[in-house]
Amino acid sequence: MNPLMKTTFLCLLALTAAHAAEPTSPSPANSDSLIQVPAAPEKGFHFPYVIFIPKSAQGKASSHLLVEPNNTGRPDDDIEVHRAAAIRLARDSSVGNFVAVRLGIPLLVPVFPRPSSIENTYTHSLDRDTMLIREGPLKRLDEQLIAMAEDARGLLAALGHPVNAKLLLNGFSASALFANRFTFLHPEIVAAAAFGGVNGFIMVPAAERSGRPLRFPLGLADFEEIAGHPFDRGAYSRVPQFSYMGEKDTNDAVMHDDAYSADERALILELFGRAMVPDRWDAVQAVYRQQELPIEFKTYPGIPHGTNRAINSEVADFFHRIIQQPPKT
Repeated sequence: MNPLMKTTFLCLLALTAAHAAEPTSPSPANSDSLIQVPAAPEKGFHFPYVIFIPKSAQGKASSHLLVEPNNTGRPDDDIEVHRAAAIRLARDSSVGNFVAVRLGIPLLVPVFPRPSSIENTYTHSLDRDTMLIREGPLKRLDEQLIAMAEDARGLLAALGHPVNAKLLLNGFSASALFANRFTFLHPEIVAAAAFGGVNGFIMVPAAERSGRPLRFPLGLADFEEIAGHPFDRGAYSRVPQFSYMGEKDTNDAVMHDDAYSADERALILELFGRAMVPDRWDAVQAVYRQQELPIEFKTYPGIPHGTNRAINSEVADFFHRIIQQPPKT
């Protein structure tokens, strides 16, 4: 796509997102609610988002806000395709939905596009191409998500659901990579993060390996250039995390051009391993454990690319432990 066509497409995309829906009202008490919030560029977000409030949240004086980035599973230029997928994720079926219902907390899901017209820009995983977008509605989706959470906090407070300033961040597959990378970018606002189905590789808290620089989203070599601020290692080292893989998972995003460039792929395979489990997965864990970071890793025997009720329950238990902790002074 040439620059003029790309700019025109992005403008149309933003216009569609901004006017595709009007705000919806919550459902009556004692039932689940789904609220759709339209894009608000003046507030810092160019795309809609949805909030799912389970009936189990009714009557709670305060809680945490769970955020799960959307993951449509395929590129499409139609924002309504991504909206429908985000609604299903929030309201019907996802790890985030399970956790929200189990813990009685609201769930925010953004409606970020994943355009098919912009080649190899995997917005739903917050890849390098996405982070390098410097203008237009797709600029800094990570910061747009923060703006959505701030907006949702005010909306929820008005509805009698005040939430903690720090976010619980969850994801699976592409959205897991988004959650992992977002935690590096903004650890100061993440209370805890969980991510699974991560193709045996997550961003590591290191700038190099075997003398080879690890650029975003592999590592920290050019972090300040990408993020616009230095890496806050102190804040990051205080974020509890839970990362997991299924032993039989064969969904290897590392091998796909929209997820990783050829150079990124070559480095991952050379420095961390070709086999997702156990080679690459074990190598990544070793980096984190060497730095004694508060992250739990788990491999589920016999599980392919997906979760089951037992895994979802462990994710919910992880977040429940965070919620139960007394506030730090």
